[in-house]
Amino acid sequence: MPNRYAYYPGCSLEKNARAYHISTLYVAEKLGVALEEVPDWNCCGATEYFAIAALPAYALVARNLALAQGMDWNGGQRHLVAPCSACFLNLSKTDHYMADSPQLAAQVNEALAAGGLHYDPGAVFVHHLLDVIVDDVGYEKVQEMVTKPLFGLRVAPYYGCLVTRPDYKHIHNEPEHPFCLDDLLAALGATVIDYPVKTACCGGHMTQISEDTALELIRRLLKAAADYRADAIVALCPMCQLNLDGYQAQVNKHFGTDYHIPILYFTQVMGLAFGATPEEIGIGKEFVDARPVLNKIQEKPPEEGKKRRKKRRDKQALPMPELLRTHTGRK
Repeated sequence: MPNRYAYYPGCSLEKNARAYHISTLYVAEKLGVALEEVPDWNCCGATEYFAIAALPAYALVARNLALAQGMDWNGGQRHLVAPCSACFLNLSKTDHYMADSPQLAAQVNEALAAGGLHYDPGAVFVHHLLDVIVDDVGYEKVQEMVTKPLFGLRVAPYYGCLVTRPDYKHIHNEPEHPFCLDDLLAALGATVIDYPVKTACCGGHMTQISEDTALELIRRLLKAAADYRADAIVALCPMCQLNLDGYQAQVNKHFGTDYHIPILYFTQVMGLAFGATPEEIGIGKEFVDARPVLNKIQEKPPEEGKKRRKKRRDKQALPMPELLRTHTGRK
């Protein structure tokens, strides 16, 4: 595990996703993860900028990588962590394409030179915060910090579409059906539901382009959680959290549904299990208040003292394939 990480919060964590920022810092301190904010960082350009002007977009992102590279690392490997999935994708994509294309790297560095900066592709290893918790910290350390297990709380693990794909570092064994967040939530004592749309898109900024399309994408995610009786959806990305939380009322109005499913960041759920009060980690700031479902947390596991009988396979049924996985879903 690295001694410290350069921390890139991104624009959302400064404002509407403040709860993600607060809970990230809380969890990091508990786990002994040293986060040092990148000095003078700038916006990653979100998603649209790359479709409008590619070279300026890459230069905008590369400036953050150059700033991270220039931090004092005492000769050690440089590690940069981003909690936001869109920021993580842009940072890792820019590093990857600069390494893959010397021409792009030269053009980007020509732009950076105007500000007295330079970035060497591959100099910074970009992580999503989830990967730091799962791979560098590990489940064992997480379980050691659990003082208030989330027994009885049914959660839907929602990765979104940007964390496991395109996976430039080849971290995820099953990019279409990952398990690392599932396993992390289980380590906190929560009941993790089968959530078949866990990597489906939330629509991103489609809410500003085609409302009907966006609301349908959001509806599918909410319906799947409701069908599997989830008490909350656990997200990794400010955009995903905003779409599912902030547009939930509009989905209900548009489709005549009645969803009231809280959307929490995975760091908030970790914070609860580590003993934080809801207020300490920003719970209660959501459009759909998560505090009522916290009353479902029990002192003992729901199945404690009971042995589940393995369901017998129907002899007349056709054989069905099973998804092979490791405990963490990693290679």
